[in-house]
Amino acid sequence: MSTAQIGGITVDYDDIGAGTPLVLVHGHPFDRSMWRPQTERFGADGWRVIAADLRGYGDTTVVPGVTPLEVFATDIIGLLDHLGIERFALAGLSMGGQIALELYRLVPERIRALVLADTFPEAETAEGRRQRNEVADRLLREGMAEYADELLPKMIAPGTIEARPEVARHVLTMMRNAPAEGAAAALRGRAERQDYVDLLRRIDVPTLVMVGRDDEYTPVEWATRTAGYIPGAELVVIDGAGHLPNLERPEEFGLALAEFLKPMSDGVDAR
Repeated sequence: MSTAQIGGITVDYDDIGAGTPLVLVHGHPFDRSMWRPQTERFGADGWRVIAADLRGYGDTTVVPGVTPLEVFATDIIGLLDHLGIERFALAGLSMGGQIALELYRLVPERIRALVLADTFPEAETAEGRRQRNEVADRLLREGMAEYADELLPKMIAPGTIEARPEVARHVLTMMRNAPAEGAAAALRGRAERQDYVDLLRRIDVPTLVMVGRDDEYTPVEWATRTAGYIPGAELVVIDGAGHLPNLERPEEFGLALAEFLKPMSDGVDAR
């Protein structure tokens, strides 16, 4: 674990391995330990893997209020500048995928390849904005514990809870331990996110869209639509997984990611 002072906050992050940089962006309400199977695998397999706790999550500084996606993206750019990383492969899951799209909007020239997992690129609806702000209010009133318990069976597939209780415990612990003020600020920021569909049509780097077969939050049909917007994008559906296929089926997720990233791991620029 390392820390850096970025934009007036302290960012906690992992920087594992050496080689082509691979940046992993976690979702809500999680932290960088969400990516542990991938940091361990790719960090040992010729990649320099960077996974940070986002602002308001894990051990990174909590800033109450509203955290727009652009702020999360700017924090990551600041961290990469601090580490001397110019170009990188980028993967984000759920909210992390939306942050990855914001990064592509801000610094497309720095991104060599893009992975969008279990995420949704369209703007929030009026009802969605209302719900996100109501949940943010609830978290500030009640904390994370009951909310986390309610989310668990929606975050991961029922079969995962039965067959891999250690994964269920990890997911539940991350959600319960997330700072309520940070999670609420992120929800309010996501409620106001822009529509990224036009941006998807302009993506000109290799792109992989991944989704769990049983994802309730971003169903396969949504992932299929997302991939269809992006010129030349690949789509991989992970069987036996819900919203967190990287944790529920790390072997399958890792194989698909490694195959997609192979041109860069062989020293060939994927752009």
